[in-house]
Amino acid sequence: MSITVQEAAGLWDISPRRVRILCQEGRIRGAVRKGRVWLIPDTARKPSDGRVRDPERARKEAAEKAAEKKKRLKNILLIGTGGTIASVASADGLVPELSTEEILDIAPEVRDMCWVDCVQLLNLDSSNMRPEHWMLMAETIRKHYGEYAGFVITHGTDTMAYTAAALSYLIQDSPKPIVLTGAQKPAGEYGSDAMRNLTDAFICACDDSSCGVQIVFSGSAICGTRARKNYSKSFAAFGSINFPELARIEDGRMIRFIPESVQGPVRFYDHINPNVGLVKFVPGMRRDVLRYFIDAHDGIVVESFGVGGLPEYSDFYDEIRYAAEQGKLVVMTTQVPNEGSNLSLYRVGTAVKEHLNVLEAHDMTTEAAFAKLMWVLGQTRDFRQAEKLFYAKVAHDLQYYVDED
Repeated sequence: MSITVQEAAGLWDISPRRVRILCQEGRIRGAVRKGRVWLIPDTARKPSDGRVRDPERARKEAAEKAAEKKKRLKNILLIGTGGTIASVASADGLVPELSTEEILDIAPEVRDMCWVDCVQLLNLDSSNMRPEHWMLMAETIRKHYGEYAGFVITHGTDTMAYTAAALSYLIQDSPKPIVLTGAQKPAGEYGSDAMRNLTDAFICACDDSSCGVQIVFSGSAICGTRARKNYSKSFAAFGSINFPELARIEDGRMIRFIPESVQGPVRFYDHINPNVGLVKFVPGMRRDVLRYFIDAHDGIVVESFGVGGLPEYSDFYDEIRYAAEQGKLVVMTTQVPNEGSNLSLYRVGTAVKEHLNVLEAHDMTTEAAFAKLMWVLGQTRDFRQAEKLFYAKVAHDLQYYVDED
């Protein structure tokens, strides 16, 4: 006979991870394959008590226990997309291979705080994450939105901030939490941060005050439109840019700094325009580089120096004017991570601000400006309508006051 690992854990009152270990050690006479425990018929018993139990009765009791637990606890959907947390070593380096069920086994406390269902949506190194994958995540959440109290997405750290920003625009005003997390070391490695991050993510997802899209990492809960990966190896990889952390998670408790609330029912969006480019100015850059980006994309985000502006040594001003004449949307931002842009401060930015149809990111992160421009272009190509959408504040993405008159 066979039962699921989760049924076996409920039957014997041990964690799913413990079930797997006992099977490997031979203390349960059976084997785990594809999420099921295949038992030798005379051993449907708790490993420590020696009592032989009827297999069908054991299955029925496990199902009853599971149903009772499901009624008592919140339902959370775990969505796996790959990343370091799911990676294992190979001859060519780390590769995402672990399933969501295997990842969940590393955090046994999670099953005591909620009922978890798993969906293996992707298994990618996050360097390979693309806009169509953001749409797939949003569609999956939309499909299951009525069934679950919250959602946890395991994701690679390298592009997690882009995904969190994109989901913030694709799923707006969600009263249910959508929490992204991952790890800097694979879940199976000694000393990994995976168990803490996954447990903290579920604590956040189960909290009655949580809502909207956020990243939970190294004890910090960060708004999805404000996150940036600041460290490539350290466990405290993410910071909140130009906005406070929403909360800290310590000793299993959430300590809130920013009260969370939503206005109105959840809104899902079905369209983005992924044809957006990001160009970063460097000293001596030629104007034809900017022209290439303009011609190749429907919209571009321009990372300029300092508080923003265009260098005067070449005709960059004319290139931006050309972009506007071609119906392209241009967002001006800064390469500096903190404090944002101000095109009105220096002459190199004033003419751009006053005479060209450009959008200014102000205190937005580059990741948020990039994702928001995709979302805006998915709704309209008209500059005036795009301007209203871009400056409409979504999920704390823009705190700078914008006069809409």
